[in-house]
Amino acid sequence: MLEVDCPCVTPEVVLKASGHVDKFTDLMVKDEKTGTCYRADHLLKDHCKDKLEKDLAMSADKAAEFKHILAVLDDLSAEELGAKIKEYGIVAPDTKNPLSDPYPFNLMFQTSIGPSGVSPGYMRPETAQGIFVNFKDLYYYNGNKLPFAAAQIGQAFRNEISPRQGLLRVREFTLAEIEHFVDPDDKSHPKYSEVEKLEFLMFPRDLQMSGQSAKRLCLGEAVSKGIVNNQTLAYFIGRVYLFLTRLGIDEERLRFRQHLPNEMAHYAADCWDAEIESSYGWIECVGIADRSAYDLRAHTDKSGVALVAQEKFAEPKEVEKLVITPIKKELGLAFKGNQKMVVEALEAMSEKEAMDMKSVLETKGEVEFEVCTLEKTVTITKKMVTISKEKKKEHQRVFTPSVIEPSFGIGRIIYCLYEHSFYMRPSKAGDEQLNVFRFPPLVAPIKCTVFPLVQNAQYEQVAKNISRSLTAAGISNKKDITGTSIGKRYARTDELGVPFAVTVDSTSSVTIRERDSKDQIRVSIDEVAAVVKEVSEGRATWADILKKYPAHTSASADE
Repeated sequence: MLEVDCPCVTPEVVLKASGHVDKFTDLMVKDEKTGTCYRADHLLKDHCKDKLEKDLAMSADKAAEFKHILAVLDDLSAEELGAKIKEYGIVAPDTKNPLSDPYPFNLMFQTSIGPSGVSPGYMRPETAQGIFVNFKDLYYYNGNKLPFAAAQIGQAFRNEISPRQGLLRVREFTLAEIEHFVDPDDKSHPKYSEVEKLEFLMFPRDLQMSGQSAKRLCLGEAVSKGIVNNQTLAYFIGRVYLFLTRLGIDEERLRFRQHLPNEMAHYAADCWDAEIESSYGWIECVGIADRSAYDLRAHTDKSGVALVAQEKFAEPKEVEKLVITPIKKELGLAFKGNQKMVVEALEAMSEKEAMDMKSVLETKGEVEFEVCTLEKTVTITKKMVTISKEKKKEHQRVFTPSVIEPSFGIGRIIYCLYEHSFYMRPSKAGDEQLNVFRFPPLVAPIKCTVFPLVQNAQYEQVAKNISRSLTAAGISNKKDITGTSIGKRYARTDELGVPFAVTVDSTSSVTIRERDSKDQIRVSIDEVAAVVKEVSEGRATWADILKKYPAHTSASADE
């Protein structure tokens, strides 16, 4: 993958072309007396959950109705949301005042670019647009061949209506995105076979709409049945599953939920969210979208960015080509100074749009046509444009690529990792609970603690030498030379989530204790760094290590 690092401030023309200026919205309602704003779907969701939890006398039909609303909440239109809010008598939570009808609120932060302030811009709501505007150069660096991928990690900004859930819904967050550009006519993936046999919790839209729960599905089966759009999308779903479970996310509390039709982002043909269950409920942490429906040609037509790819044919091919010929004289008389923008909009039409226009012109003689650069709809007559199909010989194919986009919310993943790694371990006597973070060695912030069994200069020097060797091997470690008991030092290590503890009890060999099993092995001083590194990097498991080194028994390990 090619890595880029793009600016956070984006000119309006780029986000206008992508559709974010017009469509990147959530539905909002206002307190009609105080003007306080709320997210409409949040109010309806809270009302339904509250009724289901507290109204024990509710009829089965009413309970089923509330459950159905929760299942299809993201698929409700503004009119449907407004109707439900009125039907259930939902009012402002703080003042109990009536609420306005839902209306769209754009989630982007607007700013001004340049000293005059006349050039509008926005803080980027995602990092993808920076990759798209650099497509031409990235395509060149990959030898003008598809497929290829670009990736970016950086800050993104969204103007949340009513941020909730502390660390999970914030206005500034770290986003990591991959844009995998692929031929729209060939979305197979060479490594698809590596993931097609994976089986995990999936929540397709048909199960959601019918009020059922997520169920385990084989990824290959989901593709063959058309549940997942294509192989490349499925490949990245599989890789995200492997990534999250290797981090330490509990696979029983991880599901992949398909977006409902109205919930789908304006650019997506199919989209799945990796959702992780936490104390806040199911949290969307990774989105994997097929951006085929996103008209990447709009960047070329409206923002001047060339988002086109080419495929050379071994031999010339005879193809039927769409020919759109604007009649500039007629357009000039009708639109004068706006002629150029109307011409560009006509020439940028897709084949479907053009053939639909031709059909309407032949039957009615005129058609309403939206020109995005003018931000208005104009009337096109039969005299202003001719549309036809002609057979031509071509030596190459010029096309707009599709994009598969995995998008990772870094903060949310880390938050859920902490929740899934935390557990309460009873003490040996059973009268106390010890808080432990069970981070996998691969992701533990500190891999190892080192401490002498007793305080003496010789053992402390050995501990310092081992710490240096661990640091030289790239293993994060912490020395503990306090005078507390060995049991308390083990407990302190476990509370921090450190997977290994090295105890110096001689000058030639030491013990290594594993956090979860509390098993110990004895190794020579020179081998410590190699053993810890092998397990920390995932090249061996602790079970593999136990087979290679003698076990060491110590009562203090269980204290």
